[in-house]
Amino acid sequence: MNYMDKIKESIRYIKEKTKMKPSIGLILGSGLGSLGERIKNPTIIEYKDIPNFPISTVKGHKGQLIIGQLGDKDVIAMQGRFHYYEGYPLDEVVFPIRVIIGLGIKNLIVTNAAGGVDESFKPGDLMIINDHINFTGQNPLRGKNLEELGPRFVDMTLSYDKALIALAKNIGGKLNISLKEGVYMWFTGPTYETPAEVKLARTLGASAVGMSTVPEVIVATHQGIKVLGISCITNMAAGVLDKPLNHEEVIETSLMVKDKFEKLVIEILANM
Repeated sequence: MNYMDKIKESIRYIKEKTKMKPSIGLILGSGLGSLGERIKNPTIIEYKDIPNFPISTVKGHKGQLIIGQLGDKDVIAMQGRFHYYEGYPLDEVVFPIRVIIGLGIKNLIVTNAAGGVDESFKPGDLMIINDHINFTGQNPLRGKNLEELGPRFVDMTLSYDKALIALAKNIGGKLNISLKEGVYMWFTGPTYETPAEVKLARTLGASAVGMSTVPEVIVATHQGIKVLGISCITNMAAGVLDKPLNHEEVIETSLMVKDKFEKLVIEILANM
């Protein structure tokens, strides 16, 4: 079975489970999956039950789709994503994004836990992504182009939708939630970046670093989907503070800010 046929098979399976037609997709990053519990009238489908889907292997990622209503919008949320460092090739990493786009979403809100590079940031900050740097040398569009999904060469200038960024900043102001804004830089992981790599990232203009998001944004842009990106700054990147990094701290900080994060996303959805 070829890649397009696998996408179509997964879409058919999900459509058999729900009559809802979601217009907005959500990717919930490490420690941020609790937003999925706020979805009303949910249909929950575990990744392991969906034909051709990979399986989440990272702590803090539940590994299921939730389809329902949030902020009075029909949404489909990924509670857990896939990463290149897990050993999946990039076409598998982005496979679920291809599927949820095939279900009819027009907008995608992608979230992640990230390390702060900008020294004015602090753990617990939320950063609106206005651009990214792909530092991995990898690209999910490498290989034969899927002509029925998008063009061979993709303009990434407006990958992060300016209107959605403006909306998020406006909502943040109304809710008295201080939002940062900046550039997200993708490293492959699973090692955290070295102090020298973080210094390089800062020199290149990055505000935060992480191990996800960019492949998903590339394929969403390939298919003409509007994207809003939000990073939760769960720790300061290596070398910014003289302390070791660990995944437990990432989850712990994500849980500390979950109320603020959920309130922001729900209000953004209500105004989309």
